[in-house]
Amino acid sequence: MDIMEIINFLARWGHLLFGMTWIGLLYYFNFIQGGYFKQATPEALSDAKKHLAPAALWWFRWGAMFTFLTGLVLLMGVTKMNVLNDYIVVGAVMGTLMFLNVWLIIWPNQKIALGMVEGDGPAAGAKALLASRTNTLFSGPMAFFMMAGPHFGGYGLGWGSTAMWVALAIVAALEVNAVAGKQGTMTTVRGVITSSLVLTAVLVAVLKLV
Repeated sequence: MDIMEIINFLARWGHLLFGMTWIGLLYYFNFIQGGYFKQATPEALSDAKKHLAPAALWWFRWGAMFTFLTGLVLLMGVTKMNVLNDYIVVGAVMGTLMFLNVWLIIWPNQKIALGMVEGDGPAAGAKALLASRTNTLFSGPMAFFMMAGPHFGGYGLGWGSTAMWVALAIVAALEVNAVAGKQGTMTTVRGVITSSLVLTAVLVAVLKLV
């Protein structure tokens, strides 16, 4: 095993570990903490916002950072070996948008919502929640495409197929909604899980049929 193979293996290992940390906390925030915050006593809520949430957000945002960085290493290797395909591209784009949502929308607004910095708490909380729900929406298809990359579709597709661009257009529209839209069907936990599964099916159908 040469040095490049070792680097690639370590990047895959790190990508998996950091990804589990990131997405695990994403699901914790959306499936558990949000519901608890609505039911907690004022004292418990205050303590959770002061101690629990900031600690969880530290692991959350740095998990996202190192998942992204190790993903870049893997993507460079895939590109160098000329095995890039539509599935990898769509998955990588979704993962990148999720990373940007964490650092540019969720974390800045959560700091306001938790009272760590001054600002309109309710408005900031709503922005952070929408971006977080969108990341949960993206998580299902993103994971599917990253895993499917080596197993489905042709390799070396250059700038990609028409189907890839249609899929990316759908993803882009959903990201625009994450920045300045509404939760819609993602208001509830069941709704966002269902929406993620439906989006996965739609994007797979696009890549297979268009």
